[in-house]
Amino acid sequence: MSLRDAIERKLRQELEPDHLEVIDESFMHAGGPDAQSHFRVFVVAEAFAGLSTLDRHRMVYRLLEPERAAGIHALGIQTLTPEEYAAAPRVHSPPCAGARG
Repeated sequence: MSLRDAIERKLRQELEPDHLEVIDESFMHAGGPDAQSHFRVFVVAEAFAGLSTLDRHRMVYRLLEPERAAGIHALGIQTLTPEEYAAAPRVHSPPCAGARG
C-alpha cells in the first residue's frame, strides 16, 4: 500500500470526513515522483468544530505520526468544518477565449 493510501485510510477512519483530498506532491521535489515524501491534505470534517486552525493541524499531525515517521518530509494541511466548506467561495474557470458560439 502506498503512503498516500495509508494517509487517506487513516484520515477517513479517524475523522469521518465529509470531503477528503490527499495529494502526493513528491513529483514536484528533488526526490522524484516515487519518493512519497511530500503530501498535501484537504479535510472537511465535523471533528474540527470549535478548534483553532493550530489545534486542527495538531490533530492531523498526531493522527499521522506513524506515516510521518515512515518518511514524510513535508505535509501541507488545510482543514475546514462542513459549515466553513459550504460558505467557502468557489473558483470557476473563465470562459475559453477561443470558444465558438
